[in-house]
Amino acid sequence: MIRDAAPSDFARILELNSAWEHVTSPLDLASLRHLHDHSASHRVVQVNGDVAAFLLAIGPGMPYDSPNYRYFDVGVSDFVYIDRVVVAREHQRAGLGDALYDDLTAFAHRHGVARLVCEVDIEPHNAASDTFHARRGFVEVGTQPVAGGSKRVSLREWALGTNAPAVPETPGPTEPASR
Repeated sequence: MIRDAAPSDFARILELNSAWEHVTSPLDLASLRHLHDHSASHRVVQVNGDVAAFLLAIGPGMPYDSPNYRYFDVGVSDFVYIDRVVVAREHQRAGLGDALYDDLTAFAHRHGVARLVCEVDIEPHNAASDTFHARRGFVEVGTQPVAGGSKRVSLREWALGTNAPAVPETPGPTEPASR
């Protein structure tokens, strides 16, 4: 079941984030409260009564000092920035990440948001995130060093409504029609 995150979920969200801090970023209770209060969407997946995954996303113009968020906030006006999505180890590959992204995509469509944006670690490489975001239709729009240069990220965007197949289902003529 996907639902809005609540303060009663914060301890579990911090626990999940801590387990994946090496591919997300550190998060303490004060920062989580700040992000939650300024989020466009903060959702959790509940499995058997326990929070198994969460997604936290922020819209433009929010007071957030993440260099990755700022990259988009300076140059793009109509977006939702996916700050972090975390799935518990025991629920990996069960479709929870896709379910959260589908939920966020529906949110974006309901609110007329043109694009979803995020970053993916490329140094060191987070291959699972890279593959996931490519499959979802995200394309690289830039790169930047972060964490004092110890990491490099690929900044990605998915312009909603642009994930049409590369090849038409019904092939058209290969030569111009004769006149």
